[in-house]
Amino acid sequence: MTTRPEPGDTMPDVAMERADGGTVKPSDFRGQPLVVFFYPKDDTPGCTTENIGFTALKGAFDEAGVALLGVSKDPPAKHAKFIAKHDLAAPLASDPAEGGLADALGIWVDKQMYGRTYMGMERTTYLVDAAGVIVRVWRKVKVKGHAAEVLAEAQKAVRDR
Repeated sequence: MTTRPEPGDTMPDVAMERADGGTVKPSDFRGQPLVVFFYPKDDTPGCTTENIGFTALKGAFDEAGVALLGVSKDPPAKHAKFIAKHDLAAPLASDPAEGGLADALGIWVDKQMYGRTYMGMERTTYLVDAAGVIVRVWRKVKVKGHAAEVLAEAQKAVRDR
């Protein structure tokens, strides 16, 4: 397992595929704060609620000068359908199957459900400053109210810089 970066560490810089084509990596957002939220799977109840929560607050994130990026292992075509189905505003990226950003962050982990062990994404959110340094980490996120909590922390970080 990879050592998990903590606040004060630089965000690993791994390229991912964007839902609308091309690639994206955390360093593409240098010069502005970034919220990267990792979620397990498109179009599942918790993940849909989380993405809709960030979409509802995207205007406030934009106003604060904070970029958003949602990440899962789903392929770009699935992300595109998910975005269209729920009119999502936050851009989504597909993390590579192996050696991706989730691996570098130590959040692609063994999970268990109904006695079965499998690899899965640990729902985690990172607030990264304009220089690419991790400011805050939310691990094992509970979806309800999460986007608002992240927005408040991002707004505070922008004011305090």
